[in-house]
Amino acid sequence: MADIKRRFGLHHLRSAPTAHIRHHKRGALAHDGTGLSFWFRALSAALSEVPVDDRELAVTFHARTADFQDVAVQASATYRISDPALAAARLDFSLDPDTGAWRGTPLEQLSALLTETAQQHALDVLARTPLAEALADGVTAVRERVAAGLAAEPRLPATGVEVVTVRVVALRPEPEVERALRTPARERIQQEADRATYERRAVAVERERVIAENELGSRIELARQEEQLVEQRGTNARREAEENAAADAVRAEAEAARAVRLAGGEAEAARAVGEARAHAQEAWLRVHSEVDAATLHALAATQLAQNVPRIENLTLSPDVLTGLLARLGHDRGERP
Repeated sequence: MADIKRRFGLHHLRSAPTAHIRHHKRGALAHDGTGLSFWFRALSAALSEVPVDDRELAVTFHARTADFQDVAVQASATYRISDPALAAARLDFSLDPDTGAWRGTPLEQLSALLTETAQQHALDVLARTPLAEALADGVTAVRERVAAGLAAEPRLPATGVEVVTVRVVALRPEPEVERALRTPARERIQQEADRATYERRAVAVERERVIAENELGSRIELARQEEQLVEQRGTNARREAEENAAADAVRAEAEAARAVRLAGGEAEAARAVGEARAHAQEAWLRVHSEVDAATLHALAATQLAQNVPRIENLTLSPDVLTGLLARLGHDRGERP
């Protein structure tokens, strides 16, 4: 919308760079172009503003497929006014000289033209396409058909409008039909998920079985090695016992031989000692048999004296002394 201000009975218009202004003064074209700024008199001026920038138009409508199913079509079109003079001649883009607002609704008229044209071609395509095919490939088909239809529409060039691009955002059936169509896919996905879960569980069970078999094999191998260890320990203990027994036997035989040798030596020594004592006794008797009786008595007394214990102190009681004196007196009386 143009910016119009009043100063001293005159009006000043200032437009945007994307707006094409046409100013007619008393029926003659006084100003024509984009981004204009000028003074004018409201009573003698006829103003029109045509936007020349790209415009987006959202198109939403319902259509019916070949199998009588309703679908919602969401599309958008980008257009621009390539010939502002032609558009201003075909549509009412006139401005109020006091407010700068459009007196009519030219963009709504242009949007209605584009929407009806796009809807007509989309309906024509979908009416010959089943719902499943429309949902699968209908977006491309509808976009191509709508773009071709808008390009071939004679009213658009006659209005100075150029369609830049057409986009179809979505084709959606009714909620009940959409849920019904989703059910097989959901069931198939659920079946695939269940199969994947079962396969994963089977793989896990198989892995657990392999792990259990490996553990059991390890235990069996460990038990076998323990059995071999016990057997080897028994063999070692038996061998050690045999070697100890053999060593004890050798030791016993050595000790027995030593004892025999000791006993033989002791017997030989005893026999030698006995023989020496016998010879000494024989010599002693031979010597004593050759001496007289007085010498033998003297030797016997000497031997007896050597064997008499040594008397350190001798205590004589009166009774003993009396008896001895009496005996001595008696012996002396009997002696002649």
